Amino acid sequence: MAAPDGPLVVGVDSSTQSTKALVVDTATGAVVARGQAPHVVTDEHDSDPEQWWRALAEAVDQCGPAARQAAAVSVAGQQHGLVTLDADGRPVRNALLWNDTRSAPQRDRLIDELGGPAEWARRTGSVPPPSFTVTKWAWLRENEPRAAAATRAVRLPHDYLTGRLTGQGVHGGTTDRGDASGSGWWSTATESYDEHILGRVGLDPDLLPRVVGAGEPAGTVAKGLPLPEGILVAAGTGDNMAGALGLGLAPGRPVLSLGTSGTVYAVSEQRPADPSGIVSGFADAWRGWLPLACTLNCTQAVDRFATLLGLDREATEPGGSAVVLPFLDGERTPDLPYATGLVHGLVHATSGGQVLQAAYDGAVFALLRALDLVLDDSADPGEPILLIGGGARGTAWRETVRRLSGRPVKVPRADELVALGAAAQAAGLLLGRAPAAVAREWDTAAGPEYPAVARDEEALARLDAALTDADALLRRR
Repeated sequence: MAAPDGPLVVGVDSSTQSTKALVVDTATGAVVARGQAPHVVTDEHDSDPEQWWRALAEAVDQCGPAARQAAAVSVAGQQHGLVTLDADGRPVRNALLWNDTRSAPQRDRLIDELGGPAEWARRTGSVPPPSFTVTKWAWLRENEPRAAAATRAVRLPHDYLTGRLTGQGVHGGTTDRGDASGSGWWSTATESYDEHILGRVGLDPDLLPRVVGAGEPAGTVAKGLPLPEGILVAAGTGDNMAGALGLGLAPGRPVLSLGTSGTVYAVSEQRPADPSGIVSGFADAWRGWLPLACTLNCTQAVDRFATLLGLDREATEPGGSAVVLPFLDGERTPDLPYATGLVHGLVHATSGGQVLQAAYDGAVFALLRALDLVLDDSADPGEPILLIGGGARGTAWRETVRRLSGRPVKVPRADELVALGAAAQAAGLLLGRAPAAVAREWDTAAGPEYPAVARDEEALARLDAALTDADALLRRR
């Protein structure tokens, strides 16, 4: 390894499917080492937190000597997961993940009990979908009361890993405002846990981690870990907040992330609170806000259509009248947790490639509907959409976003933006600076830009009409 220009930091991305670790030079943003280890997810969307820890250790170990020279580390993790720990800090059961919608009945009841969507938005900034942690805890208490009774600490995925790094255990855990804002029990209005909501779901606030402030460390690395003992551990954050840091995102720049889930978000200086529930009013990982809309069905759902059709994922064809609403796992945006996939408008002349293109259209359509709600009124409509995530490298995804948005699209060259954002957070802690400012100096958003094309109003109208006409079918339990 060539000598770095500045101190080294480690950024970790613990996602649904794997853990990735990057060792980054704080002076230049250059990635000097990387590692990755897989996770196993059950058919019920459960995952054993212990395997996340083993995957983190393996990914860091793959980074070799560079990781053992690091001066700080930060962990970004998949949002909303419910991690329940016993008195010894061991998982009581597998974690319930963000894409698990079994808590939809509890979500419906909680919204009514607290006074409706507007009251939830006023308190927490968001109307909770079934993915939010508060609904999962309510499900656990009703369906697995012995597991809930055995729980001595409740954590989000990144909190659990940060606690393992620092060795703080069940009584000294930490989280950050960004990830906490996706739990459903942290108030963006007061920037504290909402004890009324906690009382509604029977959760003792003493079981929750302390929310550390911007620029404040979570602790230091404990003994016996694959990192230098005593180096700084940053607060960490949720994966979407880390993605924003990784891009060095400034207000007014829209991001569309294409992964297992799809998200559209932007940094804002104004606290969001959308009573429609389309936009989640998250805090960011610093001192601002991150209004965000999320779909559960994105690249994985479209890939499933390609498999069913026996086609390569890029084998799309233009034209035709087919409409696909690819809600294979229920859906969050629009709020249809009981939905299944729907195909409409087939005729004899419809080709498989046209059906596949319709699946892309259906996945992108829901995200673009939320774009205007995510952006402030002052945002420039000509600002390029930053396209990130695994799908951003695909021509079919990129061209679908251009055609349905009518906006220019920019694809950053930097990959692993969540891990880069975690690294920027670690670097910011080490250097005493705002993490996004550090990432902007790394020029992480640089990449090719594709000009705007005329928006396909006909396709958008077909999708809108199909979604409206199928509403009762999509809500059927």
